[in-house]
Amino acid sequence: MNRLDAVKQLRTRLRNGGYSIGSWIQIPHASVAEIMGQASYDWVAVDLEHGAISLHQLPDMFRALELGGTLPLVRLAGSDKKDCKQALDAGAGGVIVPMIETADQLIAVRDACRWPPAGSRGVGFSRANLFGQNFDAYAEEAQAPLLIAMIEHIRAVDNLEAILSVEGLDALLIGPYDFSASMGITGQFGRPDFAAAMRRIHTLAQEHAIPCGIHVVRPDPAALEQRIEEGYRFIAYSIDAVFLNTSALNPHTSAAS
Repeated sequence: MNRLDAVKQLRTRLRNGGYSIGSWIQIPHASVAEIMGQASYDWVAVDLEHGAISLHQLPDMFRALELGGTLPLVRLAGSDKKDCKQALDAGAGGVIVPMIETADQLIAVRDACRWPPAGSRGVGFSRANLFGQNFDAYAEEAQAPLLIAMIEHIRAVDNLEAILSVEGLDALLIGPYDFSASMGITGQFGRPDFAAAMRRIHTLAQEHAIPCGIHVVRPDPAALEQRIEEGYRFIAYSIDAVFLNTSALNPHTSAAS
């Protein structure tokens, strides 16, 4: 696939008010990535935070995703500069950054993801530029990889206007489990205070013309449609391991119980 074209197309769709649906990988195997890459998602995020995936496994997982025309992204483990560089050098089209609570945090990650002059990431031959063969073409992509900030703590809401004003931010992605945990109500998504906080994030994102997204963790087509109707525009739909858990249950045993 042409990764730069895929990044541009996704960015254009979001800026024009469209929505994008991707998914998530935690199982460290290229065959799983190949299956997910053929599942018609716009993008799939390889999870370095909660998954058991190592940096050296990223190239093969990215290749497998790209076979299906799916843009590979990485959910970073944190905001370490080395992880930003190595994930992008391996061929990620962009990063999803967990636990962003301030604009300064996001700016530091943004700069660590970009080649000079836009940022401070080290320049070199890597899989992302076919080890120098596509160096000049990749130089354009490396000026602005996709940048998605995860909002996962109630503290981020107080700083959200500054976060939303960071140049280069493509979208927000709310992590509902961590966000609810930060409020002391882990997984209690029906609570009025949780719903109010979600509306606040969504409203501020709309005011700043930044797409707001959410992770629909359990595979439920009706829940996905509801989030689209609510105006969420960058949506992660479930996780490879959750798909497997959901589909692998013995229906006979389940019926008997």
